Amino acid sequence: MDASEPVTVETVLAPVDGSEESATAVEYAVAVADRYDAEVHALFVLGRGVVQEMNAGTVDEDAVAADTQGFFDDIQLIADDAEVPLVTSVDDGFSPTRKTRHPGNVVLDTADAIDADYIVLPREPGPGTDTPAPEVLEQAAEYVLSYASQPVLSV
Repeated sequence: MDASEPVTVETVLAPVDGSEESATAVEYAVAVADRYDAEVHALFVLGRGVVQEMNAGTVDEDAVAADTQGFFDDIQLIADDAEVPLVTSVDDGFSPTRKTRHPGNVVLDTADAIDADYIVLPREPGPGTDTPAPEVLEQAAEYVLSYASQPVLSV
């Protein structure tokens, strides 16, 4: 790409986990998408505990779906306010049979699958902070920053 060519962004991937931090990341993703007339794809990454409980049949899958949809409804309002299209999906952040499946891997695989041009995700707090990291995406930020082929904004 020539330095004089304009940057084009069609799809911004925003991995989320239902936390307040990931909702803030969606706000940034929507701002980026608005700037480039792009869409936001919000990927809800299910945590290890939820995945284990679903596999064991000890959690009500309808309740998980309702919680996830409730979060999507909240972030849809953010996208609607900016008139930015929002696409949503859900994936397991962990696998009981594949040790290589973790949130960072899921984010990068999804980015490739949807041909994302940009990734915005919550970062884990720095050392010495009392703020808890986002539950599922707490270790994904460093992995995604290290291995993504797309530009990444960690907020």
